[in-house]
Amino acid sequence: MTAAAAPVPSRGDGGEGARARLAGVSVTLSEAESRRLAAHVGVPVSPFVTATDPDEAVAAAAGLDRPLVAKLCGRAIAHKTERGLVRLRLADDAALAAATAELLGAATADDGPVEVLVSTMVAGNREFIAGTTVDPTFGPVAMIGVGGILAEAVRDVAFRLVPLEPVDAAEMIEDLSTRRLLDAFRGEPPVDRAALVDALVAVSRLATEVPGVVSVDLNPLIISEGRPVAVDALVEVDDPDAALAVVEASVR
Repeated sequence: MTAAAAPVPSRGDGGEGARARLAGVSVTLSEAESRRLAAHVGVPVSPFVTATDPDEAVAAAAGLDRPLVAKLCGRAIAHKTERGLVRLRLADDAALAAATAELLGAATADDGPVEVLVSTMVAGNREFIAGTTVDPTFGPVAMIGVGGILAEAVRDVAFRLVPLEPVDAAEMIEDLSTRRLLDAFRGEPPVDRAALVDALVAVSRLATEVPGVVSVDLNPLIISEGRPVAVDALVEVDDPDAALAVVEASVR
C-alpha cells in the first residue's frame, strides 16, 4: 500500500482510534512515558531523565552530554513549544536549575501532574517524522515522512500496513521523493539506512506489541552523525496502565 492508494487520517479522523477518543477512553501519554515505551521496543531515543525540582534535575542529568534541553511534560501538555515550555542549549547546572524552576512555575492547574524532562540536545540538519495511526479501511499503518522546514514546502509521506518487516520499511524509505536527503548532506555523512529501517520496524512493534496503542508520533526524528534519533514522542493509548506495564515488567 502506498500513500497515494491509501491516505491515512490524522488524529481526529475516522477509524477505531477516533471512536475510542469519542468514547473518552484514549489517553495521550506524556512525552516521558511515550519515550520509555518507544525505547522499550528499540526506537532510538535521545538520552533523557525526568525530575520534579531543580536539585533533582541537576543530579539526574549529571551523566548526560551537554548542552541540554529541558521541557515541561505531562499527559495534558501537547504543545510545549507554543506555550514556551521548552528551554534549549543549557550548558551548565545553573542554567538547568533555573530552567527547571521556570518550567515548573509555568505549569497550570489544567496541566495536571507534571515533571521536567531533561535530554541531551541532538544536532542534525535532516529531520523526518515517523509513527503509526489507524486507517479507517486498512487498520493500523506505519508512516515516515520528511520533517522540519521541508515539511512545510512538500508533503512527502509513505505508508505501509503493520507489522513491518525490514523489506517493508526499506520500501517506505525508497517511496520518499526526498530520499536524496539520505545521501551525504551539508557536510554530514550519508544516513545509515539499516538504522533507519530498524527504527521504522521498532515503531511498528510499538503499535503491535504494546497493548491498546492508538497512534504513535515521533516528531522529529533527527539524523545525527548519520543515524536516526527520536527527540520527541507522543503515544496515544486506550489503557495507560496496561501499556506502561510492558515497560515496568521489563525492568523487574
